[in-house]
Amino acid sequence: MSATTHAVPHDSPVAHGNSVLRVAAAPPAEAAAYFRASLAFHTDVSDVAAVLAAGSDPGFVLVDCRSTESWDQGHVPGAVHLPTALVAERAGQLLDPAVPVVTYCWGPACNGAARAALALAELGYRVKEMLGGFEYWVREGFEFETWQGTERPAADPLTAPVDAADCGC
Repeated sequence: MSATTHAVPHDSPVAHGNSVLRVAAAPPAEAAAYFRASLAFHTDVSDVAAVLAAGSDPGFVLVDCRSTESWDQGHVPGAVHLPTALVAERAGQLLDPAVPVVTYCWGPACNGAARAALALAELGYRVKEMLGGFEYWVREGFEFETWQGTERPAADPLTAPVDAADCGC
């Protein structure tokens, strides 16, 4: 998908130094196509947590693609541990190609989940990346497991609502 640069009228806010609109917003149809495509590739921590909390078959398998040391430090309950470097070697033993996969790594500053998703897609798996990774799982106050047991931190009010079940988005 390519972004289209649109002409800016001389009397528009852009012509007067508006850096937000220096490149005009995409037309609605192009924006809809972009965001629809984005949602086909990504999910977020809250959505994954809500589906897992429902207790029934989530319809996907959650894959933690970090190292064993990272896994031991903490991981999402029920996740499968499959480090990115071992995807080609172990995916066939751990994952059913008919079941979609959701990958996660450390957090927004890490692209390990994207690399694992790419490796899995190249092997024929349907895959999404969980945006925010383990960092936002913890920051949003969801339970996680370590080699020492289970922990549930308080939610960070900058990432999750304090007095509501979800953010409403």
